[in-house]
Amino acid sequence: MWHWKAVTCTFALGLIAAAPVMAMAGEKMDEAKEKTRSTTEEATGAVSDSWITSKTKIALFSDDRVKGRQVSVDTEHGVVHLRGKVDTSEARMAATQVAQGIEGVKSVKNDLQVVSPEERSAVKANDKEIAKTVESHMKTDAQLKKVDVRADAGVVTLTGEVPSIHASAKASEVARSVHGVRSVKNELTFTR
Repeated sequence: MWHWKAVTCTFALGLIAAAPVMAMAGEKMDEAKEKTRSTTEEATGAVSDSWITSKTKIALFSDDRVKGRQVSVDTEHGVVHLRGKVDTSEARMAATQVAQGIEGVKSVKNDLQVVSPEERSAVKANDKEIAKTVESHMKTDAQLKKVDVRADAGVVTLTGEVPSIHASAKASEVARSVHGVRSVKNELTFTR
């Protein structure tokens, strides 16, 4: 025959013994929830940048002041980066205004070059030659072999990773020494 006191005591002892297990389970649930929230925030940020880029491109194609196909758009952490060659300074300013009008844009980095249509083919050919020459000079130095080079209306942009700030400075110096380079944008990162 069971006694209610014995059953109640046994049940209470079972709850006391289970309490640490239940607490650990609760902690694991909290950790899982936090990890899910963190992952969701990261995914939302990436989607947000992608969304901003797409909305900016659509808006540029819709605006009569800008030829959308002339503008390359990238977004990182809400900062829109515009690159390419446009026909007029008005088109360059309009591209900035369009990008600033997109929801979620924190700022706009406008690296658009103003090049008239008549000069564009000569500039394009010259940019290819400049980039090729800068790349060949970079390949002669072991520290600079992995530097990516892009030329746009005589402005050379360096990206990639180098081993030190000294190597980064040297890359700028090498690029600037090439005939036809108007300026150098050094976006290199270094490991030390």
